[in-house]
Amino acid sequence: MESLDLQVLDAVLRWHTQGRRFALVTVAQTWGSAPRQPGAWLAICDDGRVQGSVSGGCIEDDLIDRVRRGELAHHGATPECVTYGGHREANHRFGLPCGGTLALVVESCPDLASLLHLQAGIREGRRMCRRIDLASGTVQVLDATGTPEVQWDGRVLATTHGPSWRLLLIGANPVARCLVPIAHSLGFAVSVCDPREEYHAEWDLAQAPWLPGMPDDVVVAQRPDANLAVVALTHDPKLDDMALLEALRSPAFYVGALGSQVNSQARRDRLRRHFDLSEAEVGRLHGPIGVPIGSRTPAEIAVSIAAELVSARQRSRQGLPELAAPEQRGWPAPAAARSTGCTLA
Repeated sequence: MESLDLQVLDAVLRWHTQGRRFALVTVAQTWGSAPRQPGAWLAICDDGRVQGSVSGGCIEDDLIDRVRRGELAHHGATPECVTYGGHREANHRFGLPCGGTLALVVESCPDLASLLHLQAGIREGRRMCRRIDLASGTVQVLDATGTPEVQWDGRVLATTHGPSWRLLLIGANPVARCLVPIAHSLGFAVSVCDPREEYHAEWDLAQAPWLPGMPDDVVVAQRPDANLAVVALTHDPKLDDMALLEALRSPAFYVGALGSQVNSQARRDRLRRHFDLSEAEVGRLHGPIGVPIGSRTPAEIAVSIAAELVSARQRSRQGLPELAAPEQRGWPAPAAARSTGCTLA
């Protein structure tokens, strides 16, 4: 599954080749409760087709109607800011949460060259910044280096696109195969490390490049920062433990390992006994990994891991303390996780 950014870009460029007109709508700012966050995209074709979203649906309906009537998606129009909500009648009409207000930047004739440039950069795994000047209508696409995700001053809107968040998977098992497309669709740049040749020979997921070498060396080579998550999936201490050692010492925002409650406790004991890790560093390790949804199959386990990654990422974005490990949250593990199985908590 493609990222949401690429889904929108692929759609509008496909519509262009079909000779259709389209509008591009971006959430610039929100006040009060809002269904989507600043930076969210919506593309609307002149025949009513849509890709992406900026609300729960009612604002989309109004925008689609305006495109069909020819008020949007016509040549020569400059970008404009449109506000929805702000008073009770508007909130009721458009189905906005109580008190919610959205400021949207609407491009009735988006610059095609900038969209092609943006699409190419994202596909290369680069983090890109798209800057729109409403007064002049000019658009710039640049590499994003430390740029905030959204900047809006009422005249210039700058949004970042592409994978700023990285996920390194240690192990190429069925859970990894299920997790790769989910994480990719959530905006993670995913890579996989597994030195076992029998697993490498069958790895065919282009969304997650294979990184050669031993897992601990690969973790170091990734230059872990606060945008990296490391998830160990092999069940082999010779592979998992050394990678976890490097990850737990790093600023990585999330470090977790697949295993039962019993195996997870044994792993913590090994890390304390054999490696020079502080209690706080060992305490960062998530295991049993994932949120407690009673998962059993590889696909269910992948969903559980992805949910916990999203939660940890949101806390990191907001500058909140790191997500507590499952046993510190008081979540009960299911029977299978309390035994020697690999089912998630």
